Amino acid sequence: MRYLPLSLADRAEMLGVIGAGSVDDLFVDVPAAARLPGPVAGLPHHASEMAVERHMTALAAQNLSAGAAPFFLGAGAYRHHVPASVDHLIQRGEFLTAYTPYQPEIAQGTLQVLFEFQTQVARLLGTDVANASMYDGSTACWEAIAMAARITRRKKAVLSGGLHPHYVSTAATMARFTGDVLDTRAPMLDAVPDDAATIAAIDAETSCVVVQYPDILGRIPDLKKIAAAAQAHGALMIAVVTEPVALGLIEAPGKLGADIVVGEGQALGVGLQFGGPYLGLFGCREKYVRQMPGRLCGQTVDATGKRGFVLTLSTREQHIRREKATSNICTNAGLCALAFSIHMTLLGGAGLAQLARVNHARAQQLATRLAAVPGVTVLNRAYFNEFTVILPRDARDVVRELADLRVLGGVSLGRLYPHEAALANGLLVTATELTSPEDIEALGKALEGVLA
Repeated sequence: MRYLPLSLADRAEMLGVIGAGSVDDLFVDVPAAARLPGPVAGLPHHASEMAVERHMTALAAQNLSAGAAPFFLGAGAYRHHVPASVDHLIQRGEFLTAYTPYQPEIAQGTLQVLFEFQTQVARLLGTDVANASMYDGSTACWEAIAMAARITRRKKAVLSGGLHPHYVSTAATMARFTGDVLDTRAPMLDAVPDDAATIAAIDAETSCVVVQYPDILGRIPDLKKIAAAAQAHGALMIAVVTEPVALGLIEAPGKLGADIVVGEGQALGVGLQFGGPYLGLFGCREKYVRQMPGRLCGQTVDATGKRGFVLTLSTREQHIRREKATSNICTNAGLCALAFSIHMTLLGGAGLAQLARVNHARAQQLATRLAAVPGVTVLNRAYFNEFTVILPRDARDVVRELADLRVLGGVSLGRLYPHEAALANGLLVTATELTSPEDIEALGKALEGVLA
């Protein structure tokens, strides 16, 4: 929406209606010392709409966008092909203008979409139930930790070294206000994740163990072993999935013993979108459903026996007493959930599996090419579409030099872990169905030149 400021005549008329002599009269209750005497220092004065558009366009031109160059970034946000039909369908009026379905009699379409979404997510994650979505993966991860604390009545959460550092940071921010203790560590540059260290940290005070799958370095932890160890101590295991396409090829976490599975749904239907809005996925065992945050849509029948949909569970502060609420999350990411659900429907089970196989094949091609670059070592023994390579020098500098060559070469571990010198030479690279053989060769040649 374009901003159209009021004219002087408009302002005068409004001030006359409310009986104020000037705009400043509206702020007489604010102490003079707290009011600015003039324009904000360093902030430019107003400009015409055309001048602002030219300025912003020039700034945007300095960016190197994902579709304008060979692209190998991942680390929790993935570039996949989103069919044009997804965007077309979500813009239909019955979806785009629908909001919180408090009145089921006029929100059946929205409720049915969310019900179908929950079904797809539960099947994808391998859980008994799934909610109607959350804000994003990182906040869903924290909500799972808080849920585990309510269930176990314990306050210590063990966070695997392979958990995305942004997810760790989000949990640490929230734990400051709840008193939860987070046992965290950075990953080691080993070919396989250190599951033994994660298991060793579990004790009788542990509420949950949080494990990313695949992890931040692209490795695949042994969820079954970790789940057994957690449950032997009366703790829950929380699995975090940042790349849902991977579940078209590797076993669903819920099938491997995870009590709660959360994740980021951005990869399907949503797109990169400059970092948001994204889509949080949340599923769990049925016995824990009443402690699940967010809301749950259910299917029922009306008085005449016709199928209908309702909000079956809404344990939010807006609906029940605060002390009984499982979360203060305001809503679900409804439009993003719709996009996810449409994309999943278009793919189907066989399509998702085929998409996953293509992603893995492209990653294998990328690993083979990068392993041939002098001085580069591929770290992982197993991976899906993302893996780590070790460079002979700081990966942050290499990424910048690659960008100057118009190749977006990956995410440096030094950027993710700026205080971990041992990780500085690590580079996380990703290949998807949008990664062409020409892209792979472009990265290989550029990397050879930069490292020469």
